[in-house]
Amino acid sequence: MPRKKPAPPPQKKKSHEAPTEEGLPIWMATFADMMTLLLCFFVLLLSFAKHDVSKFETLMGSIKEAFGIQIKREDAPFAAFSPTRYERKEMELEQDEKAVLGMVLQMKQLSKKLNLDDSMSITTEDDGVIMRVPNDEIFEPGTVELKPGADKYFDSVLRILEDHNYNVVVRGNTDNAPSPGNVYPTNWELSSARAAAALRRIMDKGGISSGRLKAVGYADTLPLLPNTTEENRKANDRIEFFFHQPDKRSW
Repeated sequence: MPRKKPAPPPQKKKSHEAPTEEGLPIWMATFADMMTLLLCFFVLLLSFAKHDVSKFETLMGSIKEAFGIQIKREDAPFAAFSPTRYERKEMELEQDEKAVLGMVLQMKQLSKKLNLDDSMSITTEDDGVIMRVPNDEIFEPGTVELKPGADKYFDSVLRILEDHNYNVVVRGNTDNAPSPGNVYPTNWELSSARAAAALRRIMDKGGISSGRLKAVGYADTLPLLPNTTEENRKANDRIEFFFHQPDKRSW
């Protein structure tokens, strides 16, 4: 009986896929090169930036420890109550920050020396410093007649003008209560007359050029607080002495 030939082994199907390469994909090397270049780019940018750390620390230390003033003055006694019309401008510390801070310190010292802490407030704006005083501390009600103790405020203004190369704008403000109407028919005339009277008193004391002084009346157009309570109206009825740099016309 003839012997059967053994069946041939099954042939493996040929694969059309390319053999898998060992190691990372080729695109990974290009990606790594790109990330390395980006890292070097940002390191160079950081190295080009100028950081005056000592000046910054000195400034912030002076503000925090000596004067109690910050860029965001959330605890100031006259905080703006609306983000639009009544929004208060913030102080920008530039090359003259030492003069501004020195002026604030001197005002605080004068305020303490003359016992004016309860009646005089000091705040800062973009171009300088504001000293606020209620009208009833300086003027008789409804008039421009100066009270006997008003000179201590004008003496403080004169001292600041003598010691610093800043000009001053005397700004008259009122609340929204109608003017008495006897001499000054509206708050516009009353606020302007009071600002002019304060400026005249400063000039009469002498020593300051008239070119460094200005006066303007705002009536009730620039309230610090809404005129809804007697306390708020008293805060709005004020005279302001705005000390600013000579090259910046600020009204």
